[in-house]
Amino acid sequence: MIIKMRAQLIVDGYNVINCWPELLGSSNDLEHARDKLIHILLEYGAYEKYDVTLVFDALYTKSAQSYEQLNEHFEIVYTKKKETADSYIERLAYRSVREGREVFVVTSDGAEQSAILGAGAYRVTVKELGRTIKNTKKKLRNSYVVNDGNTADYSRRSEIADRIEPAVLKKLNILRKKHYNKK
Repeated sequence: MIIKMRAQLIVDGYNVINCWPELLGSSNDLEHARDKLIHILLEYGAYEKYDVTLVFDALYTKSAQSYEQLNEHFEIVYTKKKETADSYIERLAYRSVREGREVFVVTSDGAEQSAILGAGAYRVTVKELGRTIKNTKKKLRNSYVVNDGNTADYSRRSEIADRIEPAVLKKLNILRKKHYNKK
């Protein structure tokens, strides 16, 4: 039996933060922006079944490289002193492709995209990821609308009245009308 590995999504964290103004907002609080990005990617990665590696530069710090494993399929990497996120991402993408994984790298850095393609990984621009995440969230919101008990109907809004037996709905409407007529 062959077990297929999950596809890997490698994200250049600060590249995304700098391209998505809604993450930084007017506060320019990087810690808050990182937390928002982590939350977004946790949801997206879980839904799309990716192993996500989110990489942040620690180029100008005195810190050693650090990892934070949030769950089985999501890790955050802070690069070591004098190492860019780009160089870390290139090595990781190359190694993962050699292991036989399908690898998607999110960056809008042109040189980085060329290196990634040369390694055999797929490139995803930051704008493409943003559109994909928005579409995925929309699909998730709409997927709770079920038309026949088995399949989702993405064209309808989810209304409570759609899920109540007609006889019960009729009685509720009578009660509602009585309540509003008393006022």
